[in-house]
Amino acid sequence: MAYRNKTYVIFDADNDIRSYRLMQAWKAHDHIDFDFYDAHELNNLWQGSSEETIKRKLRERMNNAKQAIVLVGQSTKNLYKFVRWEIDLAMEMNLPIVVVNLNQKRIFDESLCPPILKNQPGMHVSFQPRIIKLALDDYVERFNKGEFNGGSPLAYNPQTYRDLGL
Repeated sequence: MAYRNKTYVIFDADNDIRSYRLMQAWKAHDHIDFDFYDAHELNNLWQGSSEETIKRKLRERMNNAKQAIVLVGQSTKNLYKFVRWEIDLAMEMNLPIVVVNLNQKRIFDESLCPPILKNQPGMHVSFQPRIIKLALDDYVERFNKGEFNGGSPLAYNPQTYRDLGL
């Protein structure tokens, strides 16, 4: 069994790669308190690889994950080939899911979020390093303790954002 200490980031690679790269930049920046062990650093995928090969490699990455982030952009809701498959796999593996709204909404955004997440206890946050870090630290730990069994999407209250200076 793999050592599960990574964060698996699910995103629209065509349209939201800049946001994913920004998260990596936050991680690398000395003055931003944001860190995660990126599951995408585990193996290389080559353009032109077959769908079967890509899914096998993605599954290998997710096998090392203890949590998942879904970056929700303008087209995420409509992506089934990989994004929906990755979300299904994360749910099958019972990974806590932090849903990050690239439009800065702080709650479940029905207009953009994949419907599969509508009745899941994922934590929905805005795309800001402090609140994402909180969710990765606080929500994931509480999820793993069994505090969220089924139900609906979760969100931090406005005071939590204020306490973080957001």
